[in-house]
Amino acid sequence: MTTTAPLTSEELLAWRTFLRAHATVTRRLEAELVAGHDLALASYDVLVQLSEAPGRALRMTDLAERVLLSRSGLTRLVDRLERDGLVRREACPSDARGTLAVLTDAGLARLRDAWPTHLRGVAEHVTGRLDADEVAQLAVLLGKLVDGPEETPPADACGGAR
Repeated sequence: MTTTAPLTSEELLAWRTFLRAHATVTRRLEAELVAGHDLALASYDVLVQLSEAPGRALRMTDLAERVLLSRSGLTRLVDRLERDGLVRREACPSDARGTLAVLTDAGLARLRDAWPTHLRGVAEHVTGRLDADEVAQLAVLLGKLVDGPEETPPADACGGAR
């Protein structure tokens, strides 16, 4: 068993403030999306990820990584989105083992309707509280906490070349 030096009071304060800020902002964004569009933040995130993917489709495993959900959690969420007609599942044409989540026209319309609410919330609860230099600094600091640069999406949703 290895021992780790205790965190300084400044390090603990930074950590706890980060957790509070994340929880506060996500709760507010969620409440605004649900009130205005009956759309949970996780559902909004799935719709965004699919809208930005080539062909508006992603393998379920890739989608789970992008939205930071477990496979089972994503499966339940996509089940709900599919029942609502916002997403459909399709077999991956280049890999019979894969399943795609595909954004429907109705899903894209719902996302377009919710975008202004979400962007207004991000501006109100995050970027609008900082000046331009602080926004740039926040991006750099938070970038140091992620594993690496955002991955480039594959050439097609199944990972094959187009």
